[in-house]
Amino acid sequence: MSHALLDGSGGQATRRGRAMQRAADWLTLAAAPTFAAMALLSAFPGDASAQMLCSAGAVSPVNGMVAMYLLMSAFHLPAWLKLVRMASAGTSP
Repeated sequence: MSHALLDGSGGQATRRGRAMQRAADWLTLAAAPTFAAMALLSAFPGDASAQMLCSAGAVSPVNGMVAMYLLMSAFHLPAWLKLVRMASAGTSP
């Protein structure tokens, strides 16, 4: 952390820090729906013959990539839950 943020002498540095925090908050909120969309896109491949060649057994819509995207989406849900909790309590983020 810079000295300007620690000792309060740099108002511009503090504003920059708040702006960076807001950008990080928005990126966190964007992660869960993005991964959920990727799971949907991965579940329905365009070329089923390529998937049959690469899989040893029956073709399942829940392959490794779908499971990975669903898990990543679940791990990023706490940001949405926090936002809903704050909205229901009437506080701003």
